[in-house]
Amino acid sequence: MDELGRAPLRALVELSRRGTMAAVAEELGYTAGAVSQQLARLEAAVGQPLLSKVGRGVRLTDAGRVLADHAIMVLRAEEAALAAVRAVGKEVVGRIVIGVFGSTAGALLAPLVLRLAEEYPGITVLSREVGVDDSAAAVRRGEVDVAFGVDYASSPMPRDAGTELVPLRTEVFSLAVAHDYTGADRIPLGDAAAWPWILTPESAPFGRAIRSACRAAGFEPQVIHEVTDTAAAILLATRGLGITPVTPLMRQLVAGAPRIVALHEQVTRQVVLVRHHADRGRPTVAALTRAAQGIAAAPAGAERVAAP
Repeated sequence: MDELGRAPLRALVELSRRGTMAAVAEELGYTAGAVSQQLARLEAAVGQPLLSKVGRGVRLTDAGRVLADHAIMVLRAEEAALAAVRAVGKEVVGRIVIGVFGSTAGALLAPLVLRLAEEYPGITVLSREVGVDDSAAAVRRGEVDVAFGVDYASSPMPRDAGTELVPLRTEVFSLAVAHDYTGADRIPLGDAAAWPWILTPESAPFGRAIRSACRAAGFEPQVIHEVTDTAAAILLATRGLGITPVTPLMRQLVAGAPRIVALHEQVTRQVVLVRHHADRGRPTVAALTRAAQGIAAAPAGAERVAAP
């Protein structure tokens, strides 16, 4: 670290994420000239070009990209080591950035922040919205420290050596329907074969997982509305424009109670916390993990099955 310097490594990492000297300078609170000088020092230390000129801007060379990837791990390790030393005999103190999406932002983030404020007042929690299918990559790239994610047995999240998945809760899918679809409170999934469906695209893990469950029940769902916004899908279903699969966390995204029909089959998803292997012993990450496990274990609200 002495030879390369923390500030130049941080500047390189931010350039790999943001793409321009001006954006890096704004993020780090430097001038563009200061950022350029730091990167020049870094090039001198490694002995080869890290940047190439492209018009009025710059791009990372192959060497620059390799160093940026390793710099993320170096900076993480340094932060974890300092946090561990500072935590000896002291309260847990530090800043942590958590990636959230849709149902986790609506149902898990607020109680998590409140619990941490009560149990670990020295922790400052920031959140960033990340795509549910991009949570592991966002942690691996260092854009967030941890992130909520969703894992499906039939469409699992990608695994890699840099990140790990901490299980938080398993949720069972039901169907949000309009009142004129069925009078039953629980049905086999196959009974919905002829109904119009509202689903995410099959390119998304959620869309693949639900279609896989339908195919296992012997039919291909007739998707008439393909939307990625869960709240919008529930609202469309509530207004009689089709049916859509929901979990207790998903249902907290909309006001009021849509009509819910349970399924005989156990179609499930697992909500997970994604964290970097290098952060496993970091006190702030460990504290947040314990708090998230406690929050996620609490009921998201009793299932409300409407009477016909």
